[in-house]
Amino acid sequence: MVTTKTIREINERIEKGTVTVMTATEILRLAEKGDSIPDVDVVTCGTKGIMSGTMANLSFKVAEKNAFIRAKGLWLNGVPAYPGPCPNERLGIVDAIVYGTAHSTYDHRYGGGHLFRDLVEGKEIDVEVLTDSGERILTTTTLDEIYHAQMIATRHAFKNYLAYVNPVAETLEKSIFSVGAFYGPYKELKFCGCGELNPIEKDPDLEVLGAGTRALINGAPGMITGPGTRSTSQKPNFSAVADLKQMKSEYLGGFVTSEGPEVIASWAVPVPVLNDRVLKNILKTDHEIPLPVVDVRGRIELGRITYADVWKNCDFAIRFNPDLCGTCEPCKGELICPTAALSKESKHIDRSRCFNCGTCVGLCPAVSANMGSVEFNGMTIPITERHSDRLGAMKISNDLKKQIASGEFKLSEIVQRITF
Repeated sequence: MVTTKTIREINERIEKGTVTVMTATEILRLAEKGDSIPDVDVVTCGTKGIMSGTMANLSFKVAEKNAFIRAKGLWLNGVPAYPGPCPNERLGIVDAIVYGTAHSTYDHRYGGGHLFRDLVEGKEIDVEVLTDSGERILTTTTLDEIYHAQMIATRHAFKNYLAYVNPVAETLEKSIFSVGAFYGPYKELKFCGCGELNPIEKDPDLEVLGAGTRALINGAPGMITGPGTRSTSQKPNFSAVADLKQMKSEYLGGFVTSEGPEVIASWAVPVPVLNDRVLKNILKTDHEIPLPVVDVRGRIELGRITYADVWKNCDFAIRFNPDLCGTCEPCKGELICPTAALSKESKHIDRSRCFNCGTCVGLCPAVSANMGSVEFNGMTIPITERHSDRLGAMKISNDLKKQIASGEFKLSEIVQRITF
């Protein structure tokens, strides 16, 4: 049982250093053990996954004044961007939108998500501008040199998502829902969603989260602006905005599917525990959260399992043993890794890039993990690929907890409730 409270009262406790804040993982572990639940003020929840509805809004100098009238085309490391809407006539400045799912014109394994991470890491970016007179201007830039850099989420943090199977014998060679070929019938299962850690699962009626709610997006302070595209009462999601310049590279990046690059994003959201009704939702576990199983070809539902079926009794992290690396030629793990985290040359796995998706398990002898399996319609189907990183969600949730406890991050009131 919790004491009824307000956002203002919680912020006063944050200022005084007396706030009680827990991550979703921590409070669920207490409940699982049967321990008493403290009068908690805030529970930090998180999700990390492939979030296609991601773009960046950039404005930066590409030439001196009067070098051209206006930009007609723009490419950043070969990734196409869309100049405008402001023409910035004769200023040598370009405003542009870059989609996270855009693909580079000269590297099929590089896309908008990779570009965003390269920018956040401070790397120099190749810039090509096509002017309205047909001239091409070549230059470079860095995030420090970009005046304005915002990430815009058009559809993030779905309350729940899907598990995918191929129910027919014919192999599906390409899909945004698979890193490699997708085998059937019912030979493997791939899924997305962080289940009981997801912010909207903790507030399914959007009672305490809405437009104006502050959040950490890829480690940077951001704000929910409203519902995202394809948001419904059954499957709500958020739109949001955050400062690209303050993001942490470990929480975003590119993920290469068999159809090309996708984009990774991470969220942490503070759920204010204003009453017992909010607490009841917070204590909902994976066992209570349905996960529809669909045909990968048309996303037609074939049945349902729960998030407990995919997240319980499995390894969240991929293990890597460098002593077993170096025997394969070519290195299958390095070739298949959708985030370029594996390196045969250095016998190393880059933990800041590893998404713990498990695609390399069974292909690389140096990698191991219990990915688990699900019982579905009388069949035991192995899980071969995860499109959400539970460890990453836990980590960013803990980051937010620390910021709240230290007084660095305060909660905000909802400006407008999200309704359907």
